[in-house]
Amino acid sequence: MKKVTKVFYITISLVVVAVLIAALMPVAYEQATNSITSVLSTVFGWYYMLIMTVILFVVGFLIISPYGNIRLGKPNDRPEFARATWVAMLFSAGLGIGLVFYGSYEPLSHYAIQPATADPETEAAFKESMQRTFFHYGFNAWAMYGIVALALAFFQFRKGERGLISSTLKPLFGKKMEGGWGTLIDVIAIFATVFGVASSLGFGAVQINGGLTYLFGLPNNNWSQLIIIAIITVLFIISAWSGLSKGIKYLSNINMVLALVLLLLVVVLGPTLLIFNVFTQSFGAYIQNLIPLSTNTEAFNSGNREWLDAWSIFYWAWWISWSPFVSMFIARVSRGRTIREFLIFVVLLPTVLCAIWFSTFGATAIDIQQKGVVDLTTSAVETTLFTMFNEMPFGFGLSIIAIMLLLTFFISSADSATFVLGMQSTGGSLTPDNSVKIVWGVLQSAIAAILLSAGGLAAIQNTIIIAALPFSLVMVLMVFALLKALKAELKVIESKKKTV
Repeated sequence: MKKVTKVFYITISLVVVAVLIAALMPVAYEQATNSITSVLSTVFGWYYMLIMTVILFVVGFLIISPYGNIRLGKPNDRPEFARATWVAMLFSAGLGIGLVFYGSYEPLSHYAIQPATADPETEAAFKESMQRTFFHYGFNAWAMYGIVALALAFFQFRKGERGLISSTLKPLFGKKMEGGWGTLIDVIAIFATVFGVASSLGFGAVQINGGLTYLFGLPNNNWSQLIIIAIITVLFIISAWSGLSKGIKYLSNINMVLALVLLLLVVVLGPTLLIFNVFTQSFGAYIQNLIPLSTNTEAFNSGNREWLDAWSIFYWAWWISWSPFVSMFIARVSRGRTIREFLIFVVLLPTVLCAIWFSTFGATAIDIQQKGVVDLTTSAVETTLFTMFNEMPFGFGLSIIAIMLLLTFFISSADSATFVLGMQSTGGSLTPDNSVKIVWGVLQSAIAAILLSAGGLAAIQNTIIIAALPFSLVMVLMVFALLKALKAELKVIESKKKTV
């Protein structure tokens, strides 16, 4: 604990204050944050849509440009992790519980509950549901993760800067980033990370509880969820203690194996031909409509704006708020990759994998809904997946695998977060002390437990979305700083080639 910086103590203080307010005045806090979030979505919706689109173009430019050959590290550095393990690690950190939680629910919701523009339960709604889901988990989102992670990795491994968000802005602001302004930026990053992960842990506990209730009749209440959080906390602290090259590495590989097994089983046991057709047609339509989807603000149809605010703009703010945590972890495990390889595997591959996942689980849920045997829309969000499995062959076994996947995603997300929080609060150390990681791990779980008991997860979600606005400005500055630094770096490389 001697190595922690003042960022650690400032953020801890702010976190405690926010949790106390949310726990002691949950209704007032939620109402206030709801109002602020609603205003931000309405006023800054165009801004979120625009910056996510511009970042996608920047990433595309970097992939095809000469900058793509620059290595994230010294010229002789090579990757620390094998490619398959690396992909598993970035995928687990970037999505985790969200894939299982929303895999069947989101496409079903866009089809039968609240379509964006089409009438519910129509062919048009089916087509639209898949395109919109791909959009929310597709190129724009992963490009945003990729550009923030790229900036962190480039400045840390190529330029020898500390692994902090503030360090990436030095090309623009110089040593000012080592003072109060740098501290402020790092505090915002840690604050967003803490509450983002705490809310994810809360949702994970709720879905695990929902699955165990559906399968075994376990009481679905706060006590059950608190016990789940306590058990998971012990497991991910053990993993965190073992270090990056053991705990997170092995968990990420387990995640990918379980996810692939579950995916293949649903493809085989579900409407196989429909899944293949839906993926092929819907992914093609998504590519064709990528620009219209990315820039649509419903400027001429206010009736559809409510849906856009509740889904697409909410998602962009949510992804931005998660970017300090996920991007810093992706950067940490990507040393030695070239920029081109890094961006292709961080942006293109996860987009395709997400499309396959949502095609499989979404098409299966919609197919069951169309048959009318059971109304999946009446299920709670956390039990929709298990209700769907109940209508499939070997449904009990599928549910057991899904719960196991939730557990491993739960542990790896919390483990990754404690590592990143440890880095951010120890001046960017690549190997933060176990004591620091444990403090953050226990604190994350405590926040999730307190807020679940107080019913304050929705308010904390709103807090994260509010925090996304100032961080989005930081993110824009990071892009300018990165492009400026890459231009200078390429000149250095070319001059060395000439001298040789």
